[in-house]
Amino acid sequence: MWLAVIAILIGLAILVWSADVFIDGATALAQKFRVPSFLIGVLILGIGTSAPEMVVSVLAALEDSPELALGNAYGSNIINIALVLGATVIISPIIIRKAIVKRDLPILLMITAVAAWQLRDGSLSQADGIVLLVLLVLVLATQIVLSIREGNHEHDEDVITDDNASTNHEEPSVIRGLGSLFLGMLMLVASSRAIVWGAVEVATFWGLSELIIGLTIVAVGTSLPELVSSLSAARKGEHDMALGNIIGSNIFNTLAVVGLATVIAPITVNPVIFSRDVMAMGLITVLLVVLCGFAFVTNRSFGRTSGAMLMLFFVGYTGWLIQTVNL
Repeated sequence: MWLAVIAILIGLAILVWSADVFIDGATALAQKFRVPSFLIGVLILGIGTSAPEMVVSVLAALEDSPELALGNAYGSNIINIALVLGATVIISPIIIRKAIVKRDLPILLMITAVAAWQLRDGSLSQADGIVLLVLLVLVLATQIVLSIREGNHEHDEDVITDDNASTNHEEPSVIRGLGSLFLGMLMLVASSRAIVWGAVEVATFWGLSELIIGLTIVAVGTSLPELVSSLSAARKGEHDMALGNIIGSNIFNTLAVVGLATVIAPITVNPVIFSRDVMAMGLITVLLVVLCGFAFVTNRSFGRTSGAMLMLFFVGYTGWLIQTVNL
């Protein structure tokens, strides 16, 4: 019990430090190679910070714990938007770009709809998992091509200025960027695993069920990299990277995490996961699209009022979960 508590405390300390290292490395590479910050957020931060979800869900599938696998993935998606993004924009409002409203958010909404449609009968087959993985490849390829095409013009002037200012230190900056990126990612995953292990041990000690552990403690624990990475990115002025991290992470959770777990073993779950958790994931995604669309149309930042609404959704969902899950 006390070992678990110590693991949580040490893991949290390392998590905060590694997030800064991770963001510094990602920012350096984005500037060096003229890659849009949003694309870095979607690909490197989104996929990298989703590594804990993937590990937990794959292990859960191998150990015949499907509710933990799905609860982890879908719970993380809800938490990423409601808690992680909500807290981020309350601290540092984000400017919503046209491409996010017209392309990235509709893609996320479409993927969420596919996930809901597949789980409508309470089961996921290996064929469903293959469909999700194929969609992942298509979505990532589209994101890469379109983001680079649109982002090159936006970032050329800033990047050229940065390159001219650092001509004498070109190679060392690349080496440091790569080193910071991989070290930060490694420590993010390792520290989050320590936190999740400790939290699950404590929860098990207090007699919580597998499903509620997956939807709450494990989902929050595996979302910690997204939380600290997004907060760190926003604090450093990398708003596109912060939002890209959330969108990329949710895409990866829905397609790769659930897809891999399902390919390993077909999943049959309690209907409540669809009627409560998948519906909550759909509602929070729709709310995100509406709030971002409103901010874009009115030319306002996606800020504290929207963040407070997302956080209230998280509080409401948590209360709903406590009321409906049999502890």
